[in-house]
Amino acid sequence: MLPYEYRRSAATSRCVDKEDLDLADTNSAVANAPARASAGTPRGASETLTSDLILERILSSLDDDKAEDVVQVNLSGKSDMADYMIIASGRSSRQVAAIAEKMVDRLKQDLGVLAKVEGKEAADWVLVDAGDVIVHVFRPEVRDFYQLEKMWLSPAETAARV
Repeated sequence: MLPYEYRRSAATSRCVDKEDLDLADTNSAVANAPARASAGTPRGASETLTSDLILERILSSLDDDKAEDVVQVNLSGKSDMADYMIIASGRSSRQVAAIAEKMVDRLKQDLGVLAKVEGKEAADWVLVDAGDVIVHVFRPEVRDFYQLEKMWLSPAETAARV
């Protein structure tokens, strides 16, 4: 058996390698395959990716990793940058970095969300941007210094926390 075959078309007759034929079949199969519903969702995911779903997964991750003093701020109507902001604390720099790293891994594995991370090297204040949900993970001393809750919560909500 020859490693090539002749293909005839109306215009030309040419010699084609068998490997080229296999590759052409693969390319046409890929081109004709149905597109995924959303580029950010993992294979097999049937639910629509919403900020509420991301929020739920983040809160679950924070709970699993024993984050302390978790505060959820609804930014709808307050800011266009995100729908929710979460503020949480870890007991040490090592825990703060681990909380952020595991959260990013879980978002990627479970929802296909590629989150951006800032500050993980120092791990005093790590910011995780998951699109519609922004997460700040602090060491307690750094959190007390910056007091982000006071900036974003209403006075009544801030008083209720104390």
